[in-house]
Amino acid sequence: MQQEILINWSPQETRVALIEQGAVQEVLIERALERGLVGNVYLGKVTRVLPGMQSAFIDIGLERTGFLHVADLLPRGVRDDPAHAPVPIERQLHEGQRLVVQVLKDPLGTKGARLTAQVSIAGRFLVYLPKEKHIGISQKIPVQQREALRDRLSTLAKDDPGGFILRTNAEDASDAEWARDIGYLQRTWAEILHGAQTKGAGQLLHADLTLLQRVLRDLASEQTERIRVDSREQLNALQTFAAQYMPALLDRIELHTGERTVFDLHQVDAEILKALQRKVDLKSGGYLVIDQTEALTSIDVNTGGFVGTRNFDETIFKTNLEAAHAIARQLRLRNLGGIVVIDFIDMVSEAHREAVHAALRKQLARDRVKTQVGDFSPLGLLEMTRKRDRESLAQALSETCDVCQGRGLVKTPRTVCYDILREILTEARSFNPAEFRVIAHPRVIEMFLDEESRHLAGLSAFIGKPIALHADHVLSTEQYDIVLR
Repeated sequence: MQQEILINWSPQETRVALIEQGAVQEVLIERALERGLVGNVYLGKVTRVLPGMQSAFIDIGLERTGFLHVADLLPRGVRDDPAHAPVPIERQLHEGQRLVVQVLKDPLGTKGARLTAQVSIAGRFLVYLPKEKHIGISQKIPVQQREALRDRLSTLAKDDPGGFILRTNAEDASDAEWARDIGYLQRTWAEILHGAQTKGAGQLLHADLTLLQRVLRDLASEQTERIRVDSREQLNALQTFAAQYMPALLDRIELHTGERTVFDLHQVDAEILKALQRKVDLKSGGYLVIDQTEALTSIDVNTGGFVGTRNFDETIFKTNLEAAHAIARQLRLRNLGGIVVIDFIDMVSEAHREAVHAALRKQLARDRVKTQVGDFSPLGLLEMTRKRDRESLAQALSETCDVCQGRGLVKTPRTVCYDILREILTEARSFNPAEFRVIAHPRVIEMFLDEESRHLAGLSAFIGKPIALHADHVLSTEQYDIVLR
């Protein structure tokens, strides 16, 4: 399969697009001001030990000291054992002591970063635990496969004093891919130890990988034909990283030049804009409607203008088949996670249902994020799950509308008119102004002057007070103000 990775870089933002067979499949975005500290490793200095709280404050060179609890000094296996009583923190740490720590939670408000002394380093397939001899397996991997995977990993890492956790995406990786990951993680830990011996307290020893580095680690594969980046500075950084950790990718990294940006050349920005819309048009004339909610994502399939050339059942089948391919792509492009409910058009033929189900599973197999697909329910719905690995594209690029508050709908001008009439009546029973002045959106004022003029005049006569109208373009349709004069 032809695969290409496009990288558009600017000082404030890094954007990455994965192209397969000429179509945008994934988009990743990282903004400079939104990058956190989680995963960073520092050489800290103990500034204060609190026996009463069994905690310590650690200076890691930030504005506020970090916070370390005694439980985060212990290896995972010991920490999770209820029978093991931890050694008091005052017997483990003292003021002025240097300690290698990793950020668990970013600083928030007046609180410093939450720290741990049990460093873990994530690779493409494995997570390295240099301070504990432990082989763990992702809970997402089926139980019946875990023992065989644990044996494979134990053999490959038998000479390493540390431990490893097998990530979900390692399930289908080869021993050679695991071995490359182990080598990368061991080199990274060796660099951290070297920095701890040569640098001063409060210094950064290891920063969590940037998006560009994670692209080489997680996204690039043997199917990647080339990686094109439009910044010479980032090209050099990528080549340096690849030469040290992934030399096989070195000759595939290229600098994009030309008047058009690398994203413009492949119409990536247009695809991002489409991915923020509810409706997705299919080539046949059908369409999808995608709604993302707190609990789940719903996808509705419709035939639209597709009428087919044979019979109605065949038209439905072809629309659903095309929709299955489009849905798998949209899940990756929009990075939709959690529960997904798909409402395919009802199919009478069991063979058609099985073909659509198989097509969806086949397309989802290309997704690097773990997915699980259920069977069609008695109501014709298909339920599936996709692991949440980061926020969705819509969550990253947009926010709740100030006007509709996320409802996606606003009141009609007539509804707002009636709200205003009721409020004026309520106010007239409590106050005795000389006049009521209504300030509202021009469409609402126009409705009062035209179709609702009789009701407005009737209310004015009933309360015995004049009602003045004033249009304000700054207000939304639902916003209004009633001034008592």
